[in-house]
Amino acid sequence: MRRTLRAALTETCNAYPHMPASVSGLSELSDRMDEIRAANVNHHRALIAEAAALDVQLICLGELFTGPYFALERDPMWHDLAEDATNGPTVTSLQAEARDRSMIVVAPIYERDAPSGKRFNTAVIVDERGDVIGKYRKVHIPSGANEQAGFHETFYYDPSDGELGEWSRNISDNPFFPVFETSVVRLGVAICYDRHFPGVMRALATNGAELVVCPAVTFGAKSQDLWELEFPVDAARHNVFIGGSNRRGVEAPWEREYFGRSYFVGPNGRVPKIDASAELVVVDLDLEEIDRPDPSGWDLSRDQRPEIYNS
Repeated sequence: MRRTLRAALTETCNAYPHMPASVSGLSELSDRMDEIRAANVNHHRALIAEAAALDVQLICLGELFTGPYFALERDPMWHDLAEDATNGPTVTSLQAEARDRSMIVVAPIYERDAPSGKRFNTAVIVDERGDVIGKYRKVHIPSGANEQAGFHETFYYDPSDGELGEWSRNISDNPFFPVFETSVVRLGVAICYDRHFPGVMRALATNGAELVVCPAVTFGAKSQDLWELEFPVDAARHNVFIGGSNRRGVEAPWEREYFGRSYFVGPNGRVPKIDASAELVVVDLDLEEIDRPDPSGWDLSRDQRPEIYNS
């Protein structure tokens, strides 16, 4: 039987309807983190339901999807949006959704690790039975500014410590880049800034990933240019499918526009989309493409010469 996977990405933005009109009014939200989280989780549950109606088997939600992209400034108020990656309200809700829809859900949340008290930018993987089978913590954390705005992520969370949890269904030898054995695909995750580093996709592909999902919140001219270039090169170079999910829309009160342009690409180019709503990207992935001879005639894994690269 041909190995195909119907996969989806979300492409949306903050769904909480009561954001203030100005940045100075953000303090009004200090006791509303549960409301903000619930509004966004409910919005994404509706997208999961829509994906299920299209027979999607695996869906990746957006980076930090439970709220607005708060790292445009430094405000400790947003620390309270962080939650447990095992039994927090978001994961608990999505476990039920995944089980009811028989769908694998990749849920990128703002994690608070109870034992250490640290916070992480984390993708939790829930299988179609509703079981949490692992998590990936963002490895590279940016702090800087472009022509549109600043981003202060180091203020909010730490880089990955490689801690996966006892329940992880990981087949990778590298704890910082886990690969999860699911019923439909060997799955890796790279969150946003991680995609720029040359060793990331290599580590995931080398450790068995067939599909890597990359949830992101990205903006700016150079970022937009590279968004179109990096994934196709990495997919061809490492013989893997990649799905990049970027936030799309304008979020009050910062009025920063996120350009979206989410897509899937495989070793031989972009994967055509199936008709869906504007907030979903749905495709059929032919996973057997990974095992076929490269149509270019290349055999990069055979012909590379790693012994000379660092000489």
